[in-house]
Parts: sequence; C-alpha cells; structure tokens
Amino acid sequence: MHLDHGVTFPHRHTHSAEPLRPDGTRRALRIGLGGPVGSGKTATVAALCRTLRAELSMAVVTNDIYTREDAEFLLREAVLPPERISAVETGACPHTAIRDDISANLEAVEELEEAFRESGPLDLILVESGGDNLTATFSRGLVDAQIFVIDVAGGDDIPRKGGPGVTTADLLVVNKTDLAPHVGSDLDRMARDAAEQRGALPVAFQSLRGGDGVAPVAAWVRERIAAWAAA
Repeated sequence: MHLDHGVTFPHRHTHSAEPLRPDGTRRALRIGLGGPVGSGKTATVAALCRTLRAELSMAVVTNDIYTREDAEFLLREAVLPPERISAVETGACPHTAIRDDISANLEAVEELEEAFRESGPLDLILVESGGDNLTATFSRGLVDAQIFVIDVAGGDDIPRKGGPGVTTADLLVVNKTDLAPHVGSDLDRMARDAAEQRGALPVAFQSLRGGDGVAPVAAWVRERIAAWAAA
C-alpha cells in the first residue's frame, strides 16, 4: 500500500544544554549512543573507553528498563573505574528517558560532573540508551551529539528504511561488518543507501573483532572533543 502523505517523525528537542558551568568553565562534552537491541552499543562504549581513557577524563551513563545489566558489563570489563560508571533504570520505553523525560539521565550526568570537579573535570560523558528502534533520538537538552549504531545482522535494508535515528544522528555506525558474509548483507549497498539517506552526515563501518576496530569512531569523538574545547 502506498501512502499519499509524507512521513512525520517524533519531535526531537533542538535546544542545547548550557555548555558553560556557573563559574564560566566549559562542562564535559556529552555524546549519546542509541540503536536497536543487540546492535553493539555497549560493546562500542566499552571499546571507546579502552581507546580513549588514557587521553581523556571520561565517564559513562547506561540505560536499561529494569536492570543495570549494561553498567554491570562495563564494570566486569573494567573499562573505567566503578565511580565513573552510572546506571539509570528507566522503567519505561528507552526513548522516553533520553528524549521525552530526560530528568533521570540529566541528574546522573550532572552528578558525575560534580563528583570529578575538584579532582579534575571530565572531558567526555557517554550516555548509552537502552535498546530501541529506528525512531530513537536524544534530546539536545541531554547530549551535544548522537551516535546511532545498527548492525549488518539486522538486515542490509536498515539504512534504506531510514527513521530519525539513521537519518539525523551526527554519526551512523554500521557495526559487526565481519558478519556480513554469513548473513547475506551487502556492505556496498548499505553504504549507498546510508549516503542517500544522510547526505553529508558521516557513516562509519566497524567490526570490533578485527580491522581498525573502534578507531574510526574514536577519531570522530576526538574531532568533536577538539571542536567542543575550541568553541
């Protein structure tokens, strides 16, 4: 069935959280990671922590509906000291806590910032959403930039399907590229479809099991940090 009207996406807040603290110093850059269940968000967060922790003062906020499983995974992997990892139990659909009522996440972010103000301010806070669908977006009152993670096992038609997560995220990550031959996904097709949907917005293809690993995503984060510090 063909519809004769345009597709409308859920409203995305466009206001930004105040970048300066009351004393005039710049707060940490906040980057959100969203994407469907099983796409590899937590693994990407873990890899970013391992890669960047020696050069940046960073912390993580995770979101799960009724558990703290993602935070516990990061703690078991020892990607950061425990005091740098905070967990939010949303008790509702994941997008609610990152887009509609951001109070719990905003409180977690601000508590982390305050905890490290005296010992050395944070440079970066990663906010990982619970697993959601292609409509998941972050409020700009919570994060300054958004990464959206999909994986090839979900089907190579995901970029073509679009949705605000795919089309508007500041960086789209196509994860688990090593699985493409085993699940029949065409990476070239995914690249073409993503470029058509996103225009000039960047896309990173990633396998955490080989190749460059998280390096392209880490390079993008470094660029955002540099721009944030220079603004």
